[in-house]
Amino acid sequence: TIAVQRDGSRYRIELAGGPVEMDRDVLLQWTPVAGSEPQAAYFGEKVGEHHYGLLMLVPPVAAPVVVPRELVFVIDTSGSMGGVSIEQARASVRRALRQLRPDDYFNIIEFNTNHRTLFAVPLQATRHNVGRASEFVRQLHASGGTEMLPALREALSGQEELHAGRLRQVVFITDGAVGNEVALYEEIAGKLGDARLFTVGIGSAPNGWFMRKAADFGRGTHTVIGDLSEVGPRMDALFEALAAPVATDIAVEWPAATETWPERAPDLYRGEPLLLAVRFRGGTPAGMVKVTGLLGGQQWTRQVAVDANALEGH
Repeated sequence: TIAVQRDGSRYRIELAGGPVEMDRDVLLQWTPVAGSEPQAAYFGEKVGEHHYGLLMLVPPVAAPVVVPRELVFVIDTSGSMGGVSIEQARASVRRALRQLRPDDYFNIIEFNTNHRTLFAVPLQATRHNVGRASEFVRQLHASGGTEMLPALREALSGQEELHAGRLRQVVFITDGAVGNEVALYEEIAGKLGDARLFTVGIGSAPNGWFMRKAADFGRGTHTVIGDLSEVGPRMDALFEALAAPVATDIAVEWPAATETWPERAPDLYRGEPLLLAVRFRGGTPAGMVKVTGLLGGQQWTRQVAVDANALEGH
């Protein structure tokens, strides 16, 4: 059992029986109260001489404003994707195409030894264009090497030519069978711009380090699809989130020097709290955490106190 002490809007939770052996997990289940705007909460802990924190943003219950967007699907068709993997990739993209909105813009890039782009520029998701894309995907087959860098560069290029106010979401589908992770990550760091990068790992052994690291820096998420039966639920969950960003361009100002993870705050999506972990450098932190972002195209700000006293003795 737990003991809860409340002081205004702050709660202190402890085990009712005092300290116990750390021989099992403690599962604390609770439901945050959502409002008409995103809510923010801060949780702090001191371990030894170091201060750690967790900033949580909770999306509102109201339906988000539809954000104009441009989706680019990048599909690995190299030889290592042969068999079931290419079937999973084709099924994933077909699923995604069915969920495009008529006012979305989109494009598809496939890569192996070379890369090939469906449209010269992203086009609107009309019935005709989606039909062309479906046929393009149906004919994809696995062969050749894995030259991921040119395709990634193509997906992130041309952002200065985006239609006004559109958010580019790049969905990268691959088994991750690459050995130049550092070069790829450097390309993402240098060319990401305002785009968001979402990685989808196909098969039983995707390169997890690169896929997770790329998605973290790209302000996106990493999805793993182990077999064909998982394509539907996993891709539906991903694209439901992609279609409903509640708050974008989130930035956090901390009251002291910190190390944060992820390094760049992702967007906030409907039904998914956003968590940012932090380690404070130097002495005891105190002050306010300021969170800003765009909510329905309008500037949004929230401040949360970092209470140094609440950190001591945890």
